[in-house]
Amino acid sequence: VILQRLREAEREIIMAEYDDKIGTIINGIVSRVEGMIVRIDLGKAQGIMPKSEQIQGERYYPGQRLKVYLKDVERGMRGPQLVVSRGSAAFIEDLFRAEVPEMESGAVEIKAIAREAGVRSKIAVASSVPGVDPVGTFVGGHGTRVNAVMSEVGEQEKIDIVVWDDDVKTFIVNALSPTKVSKVTLNEAEKKAEVLVPEDQQSIAIGKAGQNVRLA
Repeated sequence: VILQRLREAEREIIMAEYDDKIGTIINGIVSRVEGMIVRIDLGKAQGIMPKSEQIQGERYYPGQRLKVYLKDVERGMRGPQLVVSRGSAAFIEDLFRAEVPEMESGAVEIKAIAREAGVRSKIAVASSVPGVDPVGTFVGGHGTRVNAVMSEVGEQEKIDIVVWDDDVKTFIVNALSPTKVSKVTLNEAEKKAEVLVPEDQQSIAIGKAGQNVRLA
């Protein structure tokens, strides 16, 4: 009983260390893959990455080094567990935070993210400093910043960076990029928008399996 209590106390101390790290990216090594769950060694503790937090199409194998986002510390019957993610929108946001120093100073910010992990992400960005191009800041010279994020999540995931706008119509037009939009009609009561595009733009607007319009 004493040994068990000691082990529990030890685990609680380790978990308390990780409480501060919730909402940040940490490095880990895949220890094993069990069906839908990937167990990741985070140094002093072990994290679990359920299927819902994985990147679609990404292969995991023991010994693989990964960056993961610490989503939560769940305290259950079998003691505390660290839940980590690579498929969440927050993971993309934190990767950009590491690449875009202007986010720390508050010159630019990410206003919204829609993500289908492993396939495509849309990121709406804004600048609070006159003359600063928010999209250019996130893309980086020759695309270095966005490419660094893409190489971490996998080249197969496309990342669209669009300009946030307080005006809903303008924002919808921006969010549907790269589509050229002719007209947007809003129905405030039903929270719906009707978007008119030239015929040759329709398939681009809808995107593969409806993805572009869904993320927008």
